Amino acid sequence: MNLIDTHAHLFVEEFKDDLPEVVARAKGVGVEKVLLPNIDQDSVRYLQQCVRDYPGFFYPMMGLHPTSVTDDFENQLDIIYRELNSGDYIAVGEIGIDLYWDTSLKEAQIKAFETQLKWSIEKDLPVSIHFRNATEEVIQSIRRVGAPLLRGVFHSFGGTKAELEAILALDNFLIGINGVVTFKNSGLSETLKHCPSNRVVLETDSPYLAPVPYRGKRNESAYLSYVIGQLAGIWNESRESVARITSRNAGKVFKWED
Repeated sequence: MNLIDTHAHLFVEEFKDDLPEVVARAKGVGVEKVLLPNIDQDSVRYLQQCVRDYPGFFYPMMGLHPTSVTDDFENQLDIIYRELNSGDYIAVGEIGIDLYWDTSLKEAQIKAFETQLKWSIEKDLPVSIHFRNATEEVIQSIRRVGAPLLRGVFHSFGGTKAELEAILALDNFLIGINGVVTFKNSGLSETLKHCPSNRVVLETDSPYLAPVPYRGKRNESAYLSYVIGQLAGIWNESRESVARITSRNAGKVFKWED
């Protein structure tokens, strides 16, 4: 199978001791590409090292994660923007708004998010969006900046049918599905019965959100096989069909087919 992990942080500390084995296991189940979303200015060098070590397997994004936004976000963005201009990046990410942990910097997060959305238009790059407890705010920002000019992925979708419909109303956006779909109490399997398969891409969000039977442990790209299995059951498709559809979707949004 040709699997694409569209969102994994395999450059972080949790993988420093066994990344070669993690990569080998991913390739062993058919993972051909892994997209690496940046976190902040400190993570850039680790991200770049991974890409240098595994060319043609890791593909980098560049952005400032919403939970890394501080009062000094304008200077943070200057650093990230210079890096975006100096490298070959496949997307602007991970960007967005997170109102789960802290709402005190909500306005700063919105400004940082909308600035980075404008970069994506300037560079004709997709965005990888973090939107925890902030679906409405993120959609409002997208519409303010210009929804027809933007495209990308709502990363780690785990919301309601109403939230799904609000995202699907944005024609150029897909949802990223990871191990949460295997959690019995998430309700996501039922929600995804209402989602067209051509609006879904696969991800892991490694090292987080490992699927059952590894829930609570470190996640890795090889575990996409469990996400595939769950989606195959939801849509009554073969695993091969789900792999083919989701990889084709990723190719369209990230423009590999060009």
